[in-house]
Amino acid sequence: MDRRSFLQKSALAAATAIAAPAISQTFKDAPMGLVVHTYSHRWHSQVNSEKYPGFQNALDLLEHCHQIGGGGVQLGVRNWTQDFAGKVRSRREQLGLYLEGSIRLPKSTNEVAAFEQEVKLAKEAGASVVRTVCLGGRRYETFDSLEAFQDFKRQSVKSLELAEPVVRKHQIRLAVENHKDWRAPELVAILQHLGSEWVGVTLDFGNSISLLENPMEVVETLVPYVFSTHVKDMAFEEYEDGFLMSEVQLGEGVLDLPRIVSLCQKHNADIVFNLEMITRDPLKIPCLTKNYWATFPEVNGSELARTLRMVRENKHPADLPLISDLNPVGKLAAEEENVRNSLAYSRSSLPIT
Repeated sequence: MDRRSFLQKSALAAATAIAAPAISQTFKDAPMGLVVHTYSHRWHSQVNSEKYPGFQNALDLLEHCHQIGGGGVQLGVRNWTQDFAGKVRSRREQLGLYLEGSIRLPKSTNEVAAFEQEVKLAKEAGASVVRTVCLGGRRYETFDSLEAFQDFKRQSVKSLELAEPVVRKHQIRLAVENHKDWRAPELVAILQHLGSEWVGVTLDFGNSISLLENPMEVVETLVPYVFSTHVKDMAFEEYEDGFLMSEVQLGEGVLDLPRIVSLCQKHNADIVFNLEMITRDPLKIPCLTKNYWATFPEVNGSELARTLRMVRENKHPADLPLISDLNPVGKLAAEEENVRNSLAYSRSSLPIT
């Protein structure tokens, strides 16, 4: 797809986007919150550290979020009980934090009841939005043929069709992430197929670069549907099979974060912003290998060239962060520094309270 066609589709998306349904409670003025994956090392950590004790459940994460000045959390509700959901609601309300759930889609009618129970628990705890993904992995690593990807697409649409009546019944918004699976026009097409005010997008600010998409074009295409966010900043390096991509502390990467945040606020007055600064080694995007292209028949050479040019012209001034050579406590320390510095940037440099 060339740029003109892409922008035409973006305009169509904006014109036909489904407005987010009103909710009774809003945290639109909340400070930036935390996605649980931001603490991927500390979550359920067994490392013996007095300074960085592990978070064993949602209550631990809520307490820490409050201590460091975050606005709320987004995390999974799987295996919660009614009693625990009530405890989360009570403590969340005491601390004045928001909550967004994270939930798995049903793959068949046999899984709808379990899905509905998780929706009910999330709502009981105070969530008005539940984030979901269609693919747990990465498109270019998971599928080795177009046929396999098309099977996945059919299953994903079926899952969302099963989920939609449940979230509509309980009046909770389901937000599908661009999780290195869908290119932006593909996700818009699925949402338009569903045609539901209760199903929208978790807009990840950086994921889609791995699919050779221009990050601002992705934002402009998906933001009319935005229910939730994963805020991150990205940095790059070239390597022999393509490029390396890394989350970096907010403000240290290439993304125009103030503009993206403002666009989200323009399209959804109730939006909150969830930091997903994952502390890990850079991801390899092998876009110069044959296998990478198995599921991208519509992507042309100009998009590859544009992406590689962006990587080359925006080379990170320092080496991309590596954590594989750190000991367990060192990884916890690096993670905490990334989170705190990113929250500080959000307070000083973004149009967020």
